[in-house]
Formats: sequence, C-alpha cells, structure tokens
Amino acid sequence: MQESDLMLDGLNLMMYGMGFVFTFLTLLVFATRAMSMVVTKWFPTPEPVTAKPVPLAPGFTPAQLAANDPQLIAVLTAAVHRHRQEQGK
Repeated sequence: MQESDLMLDGLNLMMYGMGFVFTFLTLLVFATRAMSMVVTKWFPTPEPVTAKPVPLAPGFTPAQLAANDPQLIAVLTAAVHRHRQEQGK
C-alpha cells in the first residue's frame, strides 16, 4: 500500500468514528430531554411548604435568647481562650 492510501484510510476511519460519536451523543441528548419531559409531566415538583416560625419566647428576639444561653457563652469563651493561647505561641 502507498502512504497516501494509508493516510486516506486513516482519515476515513476517523470520520466514521467521529460521525458515530456525534450521532450517539445527539441521540443521547434527545433521549435525555424526552425522559426529562416525561418525568416532569408525570411527577411534577411539589410546591415547597413554608414552615411557620415557632415563637421562642414572648417578648424576646432570637439574638436576646442566644445572648443568655449559658452553653453558647461557655463555648464562645473556650474558643476565644484557645485562639488567644495559639496566638501567643
């Protein structure tokens, strides 16, 4: 075989391969869109349920309740203490 024949065979094989891949991916896109339409038609997305805010305590805001939480104050104090110890190194 001549080198030009090998080159033409290689280009021919490349075009068939690329054409096959392009065709497959195009069909895959259409199939995915079709499945998406079927699923959204049969199983529509439910409307989100909004939760009603739970009253924490009458007359207090969440910030005021958090400011008086002893466990939160202890955690924050420990975090500040550890940060200051690490900065002193």
